[in-house]
Amino acid sequence: MESRIFDQFLKVRAVSTDTRKITKDCIFFALKGENFNGNSFALMALEQGASMVVVDEEISSDDERIILVDDVLTSLQNLSGRYRQTLKIPFLAITGSNGKTTTKELLRNVLLKKFRVSATIGNLNNHIGVPLTLLSIPDDCEIAIIEMGANHQGEIKSYCAYAAPDFGMITNMGKAHLEGFGGEEGVVKGKKELYDYVHSHKGKLFVNVELEKLKMASQGMDFIPYGFNSGGMHLELVSESPVVNYQYADKTFSGEFSTQLAGAYNLYNIASAIVVGQFFQVPIREIHEAICEYTPDNNRSQLLKTERNLLIMDAYNANPSSLEFALKSLANQQSEKKYFVMGDMRELGESGPEEHKNMLHIAASLGLNGITVGPIFKAVSAENNFPAFNENKEALEYLSKQNLEGFTILVKGSRGIKLEELLPAL
Repeated sequence: MESRIFDQFLKVRAVSTDTRKITKDCIFFALKGENFNGNSFALMALEQGASMVVVDEEISSDDERIILVDDVLTSLQNLSGRYRQTLKIPFLAITGSNGKTTTKELLRNVLLKKFRVSATIGNLNNHIGVPLTLLSIPDDCEIAIIEMGANHQGEIKSYCAYAAPDFGMITNMGKAHLEGFGGEEGVVKGKKELYDYVHSHKGKLFVNVELEKLKMASQGMDFIPYGFNSGGMHLELVSESPVVNYQYADKTFSGEFSTQLAGAYNLYNIASAIVVGQFFQVPIREIHEAICEYTPDNNRSQLLKTERNLLIMDAYNANPSSLEFALKSLANQQSEKKYFVMGDMRELGESGPEEHKNMLHIAASLGLNGITVGPIFKAVSAENNFPAFNENKEALEYLSKQNLEGFTILVKGSRGIKLEELLPAL
């Protein structure tokens, strides 16, 4: 059955896991989740134009286009691995606690200056997104960039089994998904799975040796070192108000550049893009040009002007490491009027309340003013004088009465808090 699916894929080069997005002749994979069962939509997919459907439950039909397998997800992943082996091009995998999506987008921009590049779309970086990304790579692609997200140990290792990266990069190892990883040591072990795979398959790593955890995790491996003052480059922040301006110098080139990225923490992402671009021999001027041309979106390091204020929208994700960076960056803004809207940080387990308290203390120590949204921040709100709200509806009502104007406002929280719902009051 797997061979039949593979042969069909080579003919149609299209798959779908959603009957709302069926394209002509695609293969529909009937995935199951907590709230849906794709097997129930198999016949509908055929009616809408799919050339084959892959199911793992008996369907009351003798249509030969219905392929029964033991597990649809495993079949999808196996297909992606088999297709990946036909692609004789460099594969670079990226993971990390913070910044992996922005780094991936910067790398894509840089490498596009010289190559035909295929990269993870948005944040399709999980057990479904990674195989779908692999299957979307066209024949004429010259370099592939695969983003890998994870919230428990063993996950990155499983992705590597079918993505088979030749190159690996970890942006950092911070306090993210502590509940699933089992603490900070679990994060290190989980992220290191990428290093271990690439090393064991005689690949090459890009390692920011100025981050101690990455330096330690890559000992004895084949890697290219980089950092703000490592690997032959010197990278320095010039200003971050309202966006990152940086100075770069190496033995043969120097210059000052202005990006469209909000937050000094993006300097780490910029350094990552530079070292990869240099390795693949993209001209240095074009590397910086690509970095400066990148316009962030989707609430990641995004600068957004409203009628009344300047917003630093970084509300796609949040963990203690990234939120601390963002608060310090807000404090460094030249604006006289600064404000924050902090949403709960999810998946921190037992350490959640303490980490949220710590964020409140950091905000207070920086002399910042703002509000918090979410039940965890609300539960520890006695630790500070910042207004705290359980949900967005309450926060929106409060903010609407504040008439904030002329402020630089940081908006940051976990995706599930949906802080973008507060934009009408900002």
